Formats: sequence, C-alpha cells, structure tokens
Amino acid sequence: MSVPNSVVITGASSGLGRALAAEYAQRGATLALIARRGDLLEALAKSLPTRSYCYPLDVRDAVALSAAAEDFVAREGCPDIVIANAGVSAGTSTAEPHDSAVFEEILATNLTGMMLTFRPFIDLMRSARRGTLAGIASVAGFRGLPGASAYCASKSAAITYLESLRLELRNDGVRVVTVCPGYVDTPMTVGNPYRMPFLMHADHAAADIAGAIARGKRFHVLPWQMALAAWLLRHLPRRVYDALFTGAPRKLRRGDGGRAHPAERDRV
Repeated sequence: MSVPNSVVITGASSGLGRALAAEYAQRGATLALIARRGDLLEALAKSLPTRSYCYPLDVRDAVALSAAAEDFVAREGCPDIVIANAGVSAGTSTAEPHDSAVFEEILATNLTGMMLTFRPFIDLMRSARRGTLAGIASVAGFRGLPGASAYCASKSAAITYLESLRLELRNDGVRVVTVCPGYVDTPMTVGNPYRMPFLMHADHAAADIAGAIARGKRFHVLPWQMALAAWLLRHLPRRVYDALFTGAPRKLRRGDGGRAHPAERDRV
C-alpha cells in the first residue's frame, strides 16, 4: 500500500490518538484531528510537520462529525485512511443504578461513535473505490472481565461490527481493518490497579498499527505477545476461564475514583 496522503483520526488529542497523529505526520500525511479538547488539538497541530485541521467535537454527535467530514473533504478530497480511535473506559457494575449512564456512554462512544465516524466517508470511498476504515477495538473484546462489563461488551461489539462492515465493503474497493491492542501506556492506564503485561509505549503502538494498515492486514492484535496470550485465552474452556478470572482485580468505577477520559483509550 502506498504512503497515505491524508488521514482522519478521532481521539487525537492525547494517548494513542496523539501518537497516531505524530506517526502519520512523519509519513507526510495531511491530518484531520478530531477530539473533544480543542486546546490540545491546536497544540498538537502546531507541533506536527504536516498540514493538520482541528475539529473539536464529540464522536457521539453525528451532525458535528458529518460537518467535519464535509469540511475536510472539501479541502483535501477523499481521505486515504479514517481511524476510529476515540473511546472511553471505566469500571461498571450491573448492580449499581448509577452505572447505567456510564454503561450507555461507553457503548455510545466506543461502538456507535465508531460507526458515526465512518459513515460520512463510506459513499465517497465507494465512489472512488479506495480508502481504508480502521477501527481501534481491544483484546478486552475477546472475553469478559469482571468489573469491565461495559468496556468488554463495547469492544466485543466493535470487533463484530467491523467484521460485518468489512464484508459489506469487500467488493467496493474499501478496506476495513480491525485493530486490537493490548495494554498501551497512556494517562488512562496509569491508574489501573493491576499488572499490565506486555505494556506498549504509545509511539511504538502507533508505528505498529500504521504498519499493519500499510501491509493490508484485516485483523491485527498487538503486541505479538498479547496476540498469543489472547489466542490462548479465547480457547480456554469456560470452566477453566471462570476459575482463573473470577477473582481478577477490577477496573475502578467512577464512584470509586475511576474515570473515563473522552480523548484517551484504556487498553486491556
């Protein structure tokens, strides 16, 4: 695959999204940077060596996303790559009534927000018979983890959604890539109350993801050690899995001091 001329990235103000922006800027791509925090987007854009457009918005806002897409396309044409990276994470408990709103926010951002990110570009890419839609899911979508029901459910749904979308667009010249990172070192993972094996630096993760997209991969798990561990976990019998993970440390709920940042992604 040739070097992309233009890339759209959501959740670009910090964490993995910021690292992806820096990676593609080094590759010479013009960028559309999308996140809630406009001040951080502007600071990022000024630090990058390539032309960058800032769109401060919430990926749950379909109207704002469509307007941003229309503006970017008018300036730069059909993007080569759209990366739906924005997401939120927090511990949740089904028994806690106050967690209902958190559950809905996580699903709306991590799943519906991904769909709304892609929607404005699909017809344009179909007409051009080119382009790549890359969704950042997670290995947390492979099996359920205690205390992370909303996050795991959103990532599992994202994986299945991306597979459906890949089949829908397979004959239209549009590629769909599912990316499942393990733990990535971002401000959101710093407070995790458990060990994070195979923790990756955000810059290394971004280079790995960009490389996988360039190689034309359909499904990519990173790092390779996590890919192996995830494969083993997926194939554990339920009785064994339950025995191993019932007492696993749990992600903090917001009521316990946990938080879900709108522009960063917590990796599990």
